[in-house]
Amino acid sequence: MTAVRVVIVEDHALVRAGLRTSLEAAGITVAGEASDGIEGLAAVVAAHPDVAVVDLGLPGRDGIALTREIKALAGPPRVVILTMQELGDDVLAAIAAGADAYCVKASDPATVVEAVRTAAAGGAYFDPRIAHVVLRKLSGSNERPERSPLSPRETEIVRLVAEGVGNAEIAERLNVGLGTVKGHLRDILEKLSASDRAHAAVTAYRRGLIS
Repeated sequence: MTAVRVVIVEDHALVRAGLRTSLEAAGITVAGEASDGIEGLAAVVAAHPDVAVVDLGLPGRDGIALTREIKALAGPPRVVILTMQELGDDVLAAIAAGADAYCVKASDPATVVEAVRTAAAGGAYFDPRIAHVVLRKLSGSNERPERSPLSPRETEIVRLVAEGVGNAEIAERLNVGLGTVKGHLRDILEKLSASDRAHAAVTAYRRGLIS
């Protein structure tokens, strides 16, 4: 099995070293590093990683702008956002930029490892320390739940996506084929006008389709 390849974009050298140690100890290859957003884009372009781990508060170009640029690349990597503070607005902005996973730096290093693995497998991951903040922010924006365009099975799938469950595990939990899950996800994205899995989960929360 090929190791997941990661580029770390983090301006604090000690944090960057800690991330490298944790990821490599978990069998994840660190293919590049950068200390600011401008160098970060160049590192991603050069290394072609599976996942970019991006600090939200980068100098030169912040993590949200960098995420947007990474996602505009051909065949872009998945993006795991690191944030110092549990701010719902920042996380929602990162979601809008195309980020796939979100971790608080103060969390256990195993959380970042889990986020990287989940993102690399095509899943969306919310650090538990962020999830409640985001859900509170989203629930506050709901005036009233709307009639859902999703079928019960699609609702079940998008709820699992919001919990950070990857496609293969969703298929196993629901006792269906992987192709069936992917087909449902295509329908979900179309019905919710979502660009990817994470966007679909956030849209479903915002519209009151899942809770």
